[in-house]
Amino acid sequence: MSERRWNRCGFTLVELLVVIAIIGTLLGLLLPAVQAAREAARRTHCGSTMRQLGIALQLHSDARRRFPAGYASNMTLPERDPDTYDSLPGTGWGLALAPFLEESAIKDRYASAGGVTAVANRDLVALPLSVFLCPSSSGPRDAFVVLDAAGNPLAAGVRLGRSDYVANAGQADVWQGAPHDDWAGLANGPLYRNSQIRPADVQDGLSHTVFIGEHSQGLSQKSWAGVVPGGWSQPEPRFRGTTSPDRGAALVLCHSGPGGSSGGLIHTPNDPAGHCDQMYSQHPSGCNVVSGDGSVRLVAADIDRRTWAAMCSIAGGEVAAAPE
Repeated sequence: MSERRWNRCGFTLVELLVVIAIIGTLLGLLLPAVQAAREAARRTHCGSTMRQLGIALQLHSDARRRFPAGYASNMTLPERDPDTYDSLPGTGWGLALAPFLEESAIKDRYASAGGVTAVANRDLVALPLSVFLCPSSSGPRDAFVVLDAAGNPLAAGVRLGRSDYVANAGQADVWQGAPHDDWAGLANGPLYRNSQIRPADVQDGLSHTVFIGEHSQGLSQKSWAGVVPGGWSQPEPRFRGTTSPDRGAALVLCHSGPGGSSGGLIHTPNDPAGHCDQMYSQHPSGCNVVSGDGSVRLVAADIDRRTWAAMCSIAGGEVAAAPE
C-alpha cells in the first residue's frame, strides 16, 4: 500500500508573523518619509503663497510710493480705549494689499468710513481668502468672533476672516504706546499702526529686512482684515495654559520682542512659549518670511536671537541675514 504524500500549502504561523513584522518595519520606515515629503510640499506651497504677498508689497510700493501701513486707524485719548488707543477700527495690511492680489472687488466694496465693524463690511471682512492661509496650519479656517481681554464677544459682534500671516512691527512696545505718540518712535520695523515706510527708509536693505511672516492659527487668532478697538488676539485652547491674549494690534501684527530688550526676551520664530505676538509656523524646520524685496526664505527656529531682532528692524545699522 503506497503512502499518500501531502503537499503543504500556505504559511506556518511563524512564517506569517515574520512577514507581518517585515511589512510593519517597512511601513515604519516609509511613513515618516511620506509625511516629510507631504510637509515639504506644504511648505513649498506656503512659500509660493507668500511670494504672492511679496509681489503685492512691491506693487503697492510702486503704485503708492510707500508700503502699506501695518494697519491704518485714527488715534484718540486713552480713556476711550486703553488697549489700542484707536477711535476707529483699523484697516489691516492684508486689506490694503487686496487690489494687488487679484482681490480688487474686496477693496472696491469696502466702506472705509465705517471700518471693519461697519454693517456694510460685515460679510466682506469675514471672507476666507486662500492667499492668507498656510496648508500646514492646524488652526480653524472659518471666521472668528472678536473677543475682549476676558474672552467675551465684543458688543459689535464682529467676525474676521483668518490669516496665517502677520506683518512685522519690529522690536517694539507698540501694543502699549502712549496716546497720540508717533509709532515711528516706538517701532523699529517696517509695518506698524499708520506706518508710511518708503523703500528708501529701509536703510538696512530691503532684502535683509523681514516684512511679513507666518503666525499659524493653531497658536492664536489673526486676520487679514484689520483691528477692532477693544478686541484681543486670543490663543487657541492648547496654548491657553502657557500664553495669554494680546492686545488688538496683535490681530494683524507681530514683534520680535519688547523695545530695548535682548537675549531671552527676543521672540524668535516658533518660540516654544507660543506668544500671541510672535512669528510661529507649524513647519518643523522653521518659519517662512517675506523680505522687503519680495523674496521668501525659511528662518530656522534656532536662529540667533540678536540676528533675528536685526532682521526685523529697518535702520539698525546691521546687515543681518538668516543663515542659509
